[in-house]
Amino acid sequence: MLEFTHISEAQKLVGKEITLSGWVYRKRASGGVTFIVLRDSTGTMQMSIKKDNVDQKSWGDAENTTVESSVTAKGTVKEDKRAPTGYELEVKSFSNISISEPFPITEYQSTELLLDKRHLWIRSQKMANIMKARAFTFEYLREFFASRHFWEVTPPVLTKAGGESGSDMFETDFFGQKAYLTQSSQLYLELVYDIIPSFRAEKSRTTKHLAEYWHLEAEEAYYSNEDNMKLQEDMVEYVCQRLAHDNAELLELLGVDKKSLEVVKAPFKRITYKEALDYLNKHGAHKDWLDDIGTEDEKILTEKENKPIFVYKWPLKIATFYKREDPEDPEFALNADLQAPHGHGEIIGGSEREWNYDKLIKRMKEFKLSEKDYYWYIDLRKYGSIPHSGFGLGTERLIKWMLNLDHIRDAIPFPRMMNRLEP
Repeated sequence: MLEFTHISEAQKLVGKEITLSGWVYRKRASGGVTFIVLRDSTGTMQMSIKKDNVDQKSWGDAENTTVESSVTAKGTVKEDKRAPTGYELEVKSFSNISISEPFPITEYQSTELLLDKRHLWIRSQKMANIMKARAFTFEYLREFFASRHFWEVTPPVLTKAGGESGSDMFETDFFGQKAYLTQSSQLYLELVYDIIPSFRAEKSRTTKHLAEYWHLEAEEAYYSNEDNMKLQEDMVEYVCQRLAHDNAELLELLGVDKKSLEVVKAPFKRITYKEALDYLNKHGAHKDWLDDIGTEDEKILTEKENKPIFVYKWPLKIATFYKREDPEDPEFALNADLQAPHGHGEIIGGSEREWNYDKLIKRMKEFKLSEKDYYWYIDLRKYGSIPHSGFGLGTERLIKWMLNLDHIRDAIPFPRMMNRLEP
């Protein structure tokens, strides 16, 4: 295996001879010198190849190399304030590993072309940095749950039953049986958490919808809806603070002011569903009782906020079957949605779960759900049922908000939307 130094480590090795390997990010020539900005997974660094300092093959390779060619170079690290990062590799030998054809993505391209060429566009500095931030987000989410003594599990993606209403699901054939790609793994969890793909067959063309997304779902024993909201606050605060404090340079490259994340601290503002509708109607919306809160409504509710807000106490009539009614006010469910600030939309939906067997069966009948399809979920109410709560987080929505992305498609490597199934 080729031994080389990562670019992120190179600036610590001024005066040392090292080998770098990566892709040509930029190239220009001036007289007898070729300047190449090299990119690897950790960053970029300028290299200077002087004709008089290298052998004929190295010089020929440097002259012939193209943008996005994979190359390797050996040389000495020098401090140079004229270089883009303040450091430069003074090259002694250079070779092409694979010459790239003319790269199909230039400076100004349409959104559709960038999506068609996503497998190449993901090499861009912007997309690479978003994916790094995404990786850190997943790392911090797992850290948080480990600190709270939750176990991560991997429930099935193929299921016979719907996760919520059973509608808007992708149907498939499972050896002659009708099956679905899960909307939610919540029913399988019960007192653990997961981070796995979920699928929604919604024909939505908004900036916050994906047909396939990564879903974090947690279920918490003996948690009330209030405890559930507190856990969500703590989780979101933890991720935002870790991202701000440990990745300031990365955020700067993405144009994100770390202060926008540092202000995200619990407790979060809370308003009831009724208060939300009243506010919306005072600000130009026309909402009736039992109406959902849509994308444009979310913008109105949160455009002046600098951290997420909860909308809680929704009418039971528009709540999914597993959400528990408020025993003190049976018209409402013990649930809450967490809305990201500045119109980025809902990022979490959570509730107390209906843990009483008879009440669960009653609710399932109201939703015309088959007890046979949900026998295993009903069994959990027969054998030692306990009060509990849970929630589902759309990780791409969280990332979209934290990085202030224009569209959720940039929060995932290869987005799947109603009009996009490739690459």
